[in-house]
Formats: sequence, structure tokens, C-alpha cells
Amino acid sequence: MPVEVPAAQEALLRNMYDVFSTPERDAFIPHCLAPDVNWPNVADGVRLHGHEAVRAYWAAQFAAAHPLVRLEGLRLDEDGRRVVALVRPGLRDVTGEHWAEEPVEHVYDFGADGLVSRMDVRRP
Repeated sequence: MPVEVPAAQEALLRNMYDVFSTPERDAFIPHCLAPDVNWPNVADGVRLHGHEAVRAYWAAQFAAAHPLVRLEGLRLDEDGRRVVALVRPGLRDVTGEHWAEEPVEHVYDFGADGLVSRMDVRRP
């Protein structure tokens, strides 16, 4: 029988995806990401560390375009410790919303404080 995603982790991730594409995302960072969070900068192939680095990364993304991420599902990874979010990335521009053909997976580790300590991106 599959194990469900813990309720607190599910609620945190759902809230995080809900606010990502809104101006509330900066204020929400300390409520979802650990102070020393390890976050991917997929475009540059590097890892970011800490709230300020993630905040600056997101600000740069929103300065260049308006990224969107639609959460399509949550499950535990095969190891039973990490949470996998199946998401569909997109962009909003003057012509509307444009969604990627294929989803990606965001894989989350959580610290003892219940906040996201690491996120990785992979193909399903």
C-alpha cells in the first residue's frame, strides 16, 4: 500500500506553488524554505544557497518573463523520504499563458524544521 505525502509537507508545497507566480512569493520564502536551502538554478547549471540567493534568482526570472508552474500531483519518491511534485512549467506573456508539452518533477527534501532544505529538478 503506497504511503501518502505527510499532510504538513503537502500543505506547504501546495501553498508554495499557489504563491509562486504572485507578488507574495518573496514574503513566503521564510515560511517554506530553510535558511540554508539548497536550490537549483537550472538555466545556469549551478546550486543556490540561502533565502537571498533564491529571492534574487526568482527576481531575475520574473524580470525576464513571468514564469508559471502548475502543480499536477504529489507523491513520495521511491526512497519514501523525499516528496516529488509533478509540475507543468509555463510562461505568461501579452498573448496569454503558454504551457510546456511535458511535465517535470521537482524533488524536495525537508529539514527537521519542516521547511524545504533542498530541491532538485528531473524528468519523469
